Amino acid sequence: MRRFWITAAAVFGLDQITKLVVVFWLDLINRVEIDVFPPFLVFRMAWNRGINFGLLSHGSDIARWGLIAVALAISAWVIWWMRRERGNSLAQLSGGLLVGGALGNVVDRVAYGAVADFLNMSCCGIENPYAFNVADIAIFIGAVGLVFFADGNPKDGKPARKGK
Repeated sequence: MRRFWITAAAVFGLDQITKLVVVFWLDLINRVEIDVFPPFLVFRMAWNRGINFGLLSHGSDIARWGLIAVALAISAWVIWWMRRERGNSLAQLSGGLLVGGALGNVVDRVAYGAVADFLNMSCCGIENPYAFNVADIAIFIGAVGLVFFADGNPKDGKPARKGK
């Protein structure tokens, strides 16, 4: 679990620091867009009140707190799951990525009412209209990693029960 907690803390910290630096210190909140290495990397301010690509973003407090509750429930479930994964360092790393990112976005929803997204990347003549953040990257990589690296065997070494 050590690898899990270190990864979760590092992702959470990196996510929050990048948001503070880019959104507030570089004043992206007022500047709206900063060309870093256009079109490959542009900081573009977006407040996401929903989930990926703005889905469920109607902006009500019920949706906001519902998304916070879902993120906390998923994080708790992943923590429980990772406690069962014995010696599986890639699964622990993946779980830490997912939980650290989810908690980073939860802090945004509590503090600002929405998730601060600011990374925008386009390439090869294709304009990407969406922005994302470090937490979103970590959540995606963590979820994919769990699919590939978690074996589902509990800590005691006995295989998980199969349905009859």
